[in-house]
Amino acid sequence: MEFKEAVKIALQSLWSNKLRSILTLLGVVIGVSSVIAVVTLVNGANTFVTTKLSNYGADVFTVSKMPQIITSAEEYQRFQKRKNILFDDYKYVAENCKHCVGIGAQQAVTGKIVRGTQSTTDTTIRGYTWQMPSLQNLNIVQGRGFTEADEEHASRVAVIGTDIQDHLFAGIDPIGQELRVDGVPYTVIGISEKQGSTFGASQDNWVAVPLTSFQKNYGTMKTLTIYVKAGAAGSVLETAADEVRVLVRAKRHDGPGTPDSFELDTNNTLVGFFSMIASSFGAVAGGIALIALIVGGIVIMNIMLVSVTERTREIGIRKALGARPKDIMLQFLIESGTMAFVGGIFGVMGGIIVAEVITIVAGFPSTIALWSVLAGLVMAAGTGVFFGVYPARKAAMLDPIVALRAE
Repeated sequence: MEFKEAVKIALQSLWSNKLRSILTLLGVVIGVSSVIAVVTLVNGANTFVTTKLSNYGADVFTVSKMPQIITSAEEYQRFQKRKNILFDDYKYVAENCKHCVGIGAQQAVTGKIVRGTQSTTDTTIRGYTWQMPSLQNLNIVQGRGFTEADEEHASRVAVIGTDIQDHLFAGIDPIGQELRVDGVPYTVIGISEKQGSTFGASQDNWVAVPLTSFQKNYGTMKTLTIYVKAGAAGSVLETAADEVRVLVRAKRHDGPGTPDSFELDTNNTLVGFFSMIASSFGAVAGGIALIALIVGGIVIMNIMLVSVTERTREIGIRKALGARPKDIMLQFLIESGTMAFVGGIFGVMGGIIVAEVITIVAGFPSTIALWSVLAGLVMAAGTGVFFGVYPARKAAMLDPIVALRAE
């Protein structure tokens, strides 16, 4: 009954002094909200990276002129001086790689797509070899993908993303229809499944054409990216990657002992880099949340000291009726912990709302983690108890005679 009574007294105190309660719990609410919002967004981003940005599979790696991650202008300038990876490099690897289960190549530019009076701008135009959709896990939900014949004959056929379907073919079946890609006519043969958005940017505003057809329009000297499927992760991938590295070095005449003139990246490269950034971001945000919780705890301690002063006579009566110092101390600790716990509840709701608003407005992915909710509530209650120790001890040490004389 003592515990229930202490909780009841704490809730009554919060309700009877609403403005003071709001100001008291504001620091706790902000701190817990920060923790929940950051963890929710970081978890969402990590989940997104592992399921969508790295959707090629753990057994797929790339060979490109530039690395996936560039951290400085100096690095960019150094990598930019490398020779382009050309179609001949891709063909050489495709013809000689014995550990490659699948291999493809891609080039891309940004252009304009037109059908009749309708058009789209800033559309990604991809040049694909015939195996690329499967290497990128692009499921063709309607029509078909490219074939070796399409690639060999540089056929003017196209696979489109759902944005192109929605904007240019609203209400009609796109299969067999014609559109113009930077002025060149292509016939739509397939539609990819919807990919959604990445950090607010749509992943469905694209058109893919056979790489040979792409190079007829945009030239053969632009660099491309080679995609290789090893068939399995771990040692199998490492064996295939080593073989591809040797083949590409030989084709590009990289001298013994010299660095690679290209970049070989696995999905772990991007996932690992993003995890490092997310961890750093989480640590900084966690520090800010900790500061907010400390401020909230100090405010709670101050309010509890005021409460001890206001209830001095009550404390004296309780002691006169036989309450022990530990009973008084427990009562005030429960009250301060309950106050902070209520703030934690509002903080959890606020953090989830903030994360969801960011997701809706900016398209940043979010995933609510149950452990973060529980951790936020425990942190809030713990803050209340920690900063409530001094006021509770002060109340417990009051002399009952002096307390009864208080007015």
